[in-house]
Amino acid sequence: MIASPSAKTELDRRNLYVDGAWVEPSGAEYRGVREAATGELLGTAALGSEPDLDAAVRAARRAIDEGPWGETTTAERAQVMRRFAQALADRAAATATLVSRENGMPIAQSTGFNGTAPVALLRMYADLIEALPLEEIRPSAHGSTIVRREPVGVVGAITPWNYPQALAMFKIAPSLAAGCTVVLKPSPETALDSFVLGDAAAEAGIPPGVLNIVPAGREAGWSLVTHPLVDKISFTGSTTAGRVIGAECGRLIRRCTLELGGKSAAIFCEDGDVDDLVAGLGNASFKNNSQTCTTQSRILVARARYDEVVDAVAQYCRQMVVGDPLDPATTCGPMVSEEHLARVLGFIDIARGSGARLVTGGGRPVGLDRGWFVEPTVFADVDNGDRLAREEVFGPVMAVIPVDDDEDAVRVANDSNYGLGGSVWSADEERALGIARRVRTGTIGINRYDLDFGAPFGGMKDSGIGRELGPEGLASYLEYKSLYVGGDQPG
Repeated sequence: MIASPSAKTELDRRNLYVDGAWVEPSGAEYRGVREAATGELLGTAALGSEPDLDAAVRAARRAIDEGPWGETTTAERAQVMRRFAQALADRAAATATLVSRENGMPIAQSTGFNGTAPVALLRMYADLIEALPLEEIRPSAHGSTIVRREPVGVVGAITPWNYPQALAMFKIAPSLAAGCTVVLKPSPETALDSFVLGDAAAEAGIPPGVLNIVPAGREAGWSLVTHPLVDKISFTGSTTAGRVIGAECGRLIRRCTLELGGKSAAIFCEDGDVDDLVAGLGNASFKNNSQTCTTQSRILVARARYDEVVDAVAQYCRQMVVGDPLDPATTCGPMVSEEHLARVLGFIDIARGSGARLVTGGGRPVGLDRGWFVEPTVFADVDNGDRLAREEVFGPVMAVIPVDDDEDAVRVANDSNYGLGGSVWSADEERALGIARRVRTGTIGINRYDLDFGAPFGGMKDSGIGRELGPEGLASYLEYKSLYVGGDQPG
């Protein structure tokens, strides 16, 4: 929704953060951000257009080529990052609350992902870059070669609304550590919290142009992808958009990291522990109201345990606390927007007509008429060819699918265009590991699913290209240069 410039709320953010300063958007365009739990106006955010993104990219380029950032040492960058981390830590509680109001994430989860995680990521990458030698000497047939790591350059970072602070920092933290500069284009749905990053960057003394924040729509965002001064695009979002962005980056010979959609499978073997599965569903299948790319919304169950697991998953859903995301007791908040709620309900209608059996849920919760709530929903007897099993719902709608044995489970799990997350549930860890190794997915858990910031994260097939997090996430923002030198190794 485009807001009137005259509409005022306490959370208005009417300027963009470009070149170390707060500036008015060139097109005087603003978006009204609505609270997911009530549908009421929460605040008004400035939206950038192509000239604003151009100014941000040029500022980022200057910060490398002419400003001090291009001359910083790893120790100096680490020091700046730790100041940035502290400035975000001081705002963590308020930021987590704001995100929960924007997108409906339960506050208990938002506190970690939007409050604590960005701070931890900045500190982790500050430590990693300090410990990483930027040059190493290798002997060669003709003397020696200095292998040097240098920053990729200007990074265009495009982030979605579901984990806005954490996913922004997946890109910002390794970029800054590597010596890159960043133009962040956050999603308009959660534009308000993105400006907190600008406040913290200014307080931390990050030099002008090093981090620029321009919320914008899809059309304006495309100008960031195609800008001639951008060296890399790092995108998290839908596979449909990622396909177009990846094609353009290929045409331009431009580096890109794409973290895209998923339709992940949780495989429950006949020797699995149902209590373990139920205890792990919150992280594996329902985190952030299932508005998560790794959501394991296909639950593949050995036929011998099928009815038992269907009943257990349905009972888990019935006991979820659906309501105000700011209540610490809530385990399922609203969808991010009215449009997204309609999409999720549309998938439920499609599943009803497919022959699948609705076990629980399937509509709006009683008594929650305001906001964009949907009941946690379970369909059983789903065929893996049904749309519910093929397409990403991005909401709390589970498809439970029977499988014959381990071989069949692997076959069904891999019968998907996606490969991002997953889990295997078995009393025999070696058996579970054997299954996990055969599933074509970027991440998979054994009797649990918990993201590890120290390990690479990303997808196979239509779930993306490249990896974020861990040392591998830092490596994707570095270029390698070989310097061929004489017989004597330089001192």
